[in-house]
Amino acid sequence: MSILSCDSLAGLVQIPLGHLVLAGMATFVVVAIVVNVLSQILFRDPNRPPVVFHWIPFFGSAISYGMDPYKFFDDNRKKFGDVYTFVLLGRKVTVALGPKGNDFVLNAKLSDVSAEDAYTHLTTPVFGNGVIYDCPNHRLMEQKKFAKSSFTVPAFRSYVPIIVEEVRKYWLKSPQFFSQDPNRVSASAHLMTAMPELTIFTASRTLQGKAIRAKFDESFADLYHDLDRGFTPIHFVFPHIPIPATFRRNAAQKKVSDTYMDVIRDRRQRGDFSDFDVINAYLKDAIYKDGVRMTDREIANMQIGILMGGQHTSSATSAWALLHLGADPELREALYREQIEVCGESLPDLTYENLQSMPLLNYTIRETLRMHPPLHSLMRKVRSDLAIEGTHYVVPKGYYVLASPGVPMMDSTYFKNPTTFQPSRWAETKNEINLDDSAEGVTISKGAKSPYLPFGAGRHRCIGEQFAYVQLGTILSMFIREFTWTLPEGRGVPKPDYTSMVTLPSEPSNIIWTRRKISEKKP
Repeated sequence: MSILSCDSLAGLVQIPLGHLVLAGMATFVVVAIVVNVLSQILFRDPNRPPVVFHWIPFFGSAISYGMDPYKFFDDNRKKFGDVYTFVLLGRKVTVALGPKGNDFVLNAKLSDVSAEDAYTHLTTPVFGNGVIYDCPNHRLMEQKKFAKSSFTVPAFRSYVPIIVEEVRKYWLKSPQFFSQDPNRVSASAHLMTAMPELTIFTASRTLQGKAIRAKFDESFADLYHDLDRGFTPIHFVFPHIPIPATFRRNAAQKKVSDTYMDVIRDRRQRGDFSDFDVINAYLKDAIYKDGVRMTDREIANMQIGILMGGQHTSSATSAWALLHLGADPELREALYREQIEVCGESLPDLTYENLQSMPLLNYTIRETLRMHPPLHSLMRKVRSDLAIEGTHYVVPKGYYVLASPGVPMMDSTYFKNPTTFQPSRWAETKNEINLDDSAEGVTISKGAKSPYLPFGAGRHRCIGEQFAYVQLGTILSMFIREFTWTLPEGRGVPKPDYTSMVTLPSEPSNIIWTRRKISEKKP
C-alpha cells in the first residue's frame, strides 16, 4: 500500500499546477451549479413568487433578460403569470407586470421601496453628489419642484423659436445634411448620430442657456459622451470597476460639473437671472423647506442629471419617429398637410400655439412612445417585506421589484393591433382610465394604474414630459417641412437594441432624405 501511495503521489506531483487549479475551479463550478439547481427544485417557498429557473448561480437570467427583456417578460408571464422572481447578477428581482404591476411598484410607499437604493450606485458617479438619487427622497422631490418655472407655458413659448434656430444651424453644420454643400438635395443620414447631437444641442440651449450651448461646439459634447458611457449594464452591477470607461466617466463628471460652476459664478456676479432656463430656476429658488439652500456644486451636478435624462429619451424617440415615418410616406404627408392647415401655406416659423393645434403630430409622438418607451425596466429596492395584493406572495426585504410599463403598452388587451404603428388610435382615447372598457378607444390617465406610462408614474414621474413634447414636436415639424424621406431599400423599421440602458434602434438606423422643392414648400 505504501509503494502504491508513493507512486500515486509521484504522479500527482508531475501534474502541472495550472492544471490542478483549473480542475479545482471546474469542480467548484460544477458543485455550485448542482447546489443551485437542487435548491431551486427542493426548497421552494410557497409564500414567495415563483423563481425563473436558471443554471448558473449569481448570473441567473442575466443573458436572456439582457438580450430581449420583453421576450423574457412574456415567456415567463406565460409560465408564472404577472408576478415572478428572477436572479440578475446576484440580485433577486421580482417582476410585477401589467397596470396592476405598474401601480404596485411605482406607487408603493416610500417606507416599502426605494428608487434611491436601487439606482444611486449607478447614477451618483455620473451626476455627482447631493442630487437625484444621492439624497433623501424628500430632497429629490423638492429639487424637482425647483425646476418647475422652466417647464411652464411662458417658458415653452420662448423655447420653440430657439429650437427652430438650433435645428437650422445643425443642418448647415452637420455632414449628415448640408455641411458639405448647402444646396445638397438628397443624402443618407445616420439617425443615431444625428438625433443625439440635435437633441442635446436644443436641450442645452433652451434649458441651460447660451453659455452652456456654446460649450458643445468645443469639447463639451465628448465629455457628455464619456458620462453616457458610465450608464452601462456593467456599471449597474460594478459601478467602480477599474476599466477605461470608468476612469473617463469620473474625469468627465468633474470637468462638466466644474464648467457649470463657472457659469453659475458668472451669473451670480452679474446678477442676471432673467432667462427661463433651469440654471436660473435653481439659482433663484433652490431653498429647501427647512431653510437649507442647495450648494452651487449641487446645482451644477443637477444640471448634468437634467440634461442627460432628457437627452436619452428624446434622441431615441425622435429617431424612432423618423424611422416609422420613413416607412409610412402617407402618414408623413398627412403630417405635412397638417403643418400647412395649422400654420398657413407660407409655413411661417413655428410657435408653441401651433404645436398645440396639431393633433396628428402629437398622436405620432404618443404612438412612438407607446411602441418604443425609452426604459424597458423600472426598479425599486425593497426596504421592508412587501405583500402583493390579491396574492399570498410576500417580496422579502433586500429584493428588487421591477415594473415594465412597455408590457401593457404592447398588450392587445389595452391597444388593438399593438404591433402596428397607428397614431390615429389616439383620436379615440378617453381622458379617464377604465381598464374594463371594451370600446375601440384606449383609456389612459396619469395614475400608476394606466396602461400607458412612457414617462413613469408616482413620485418619480418625469418632470420633463411636457418639455419633451415641445422639443420632439418642434424637431419633427422641422423635418416634415424640409424633407421627404424613406428607409434604405429592402429595410423596414429596425428592431430594438437592448444592449444599452435606453432602448435604441438597431443599426443601421439610416434614412434617405430628399429636400422638398421650394415650390412645394410655398415659402
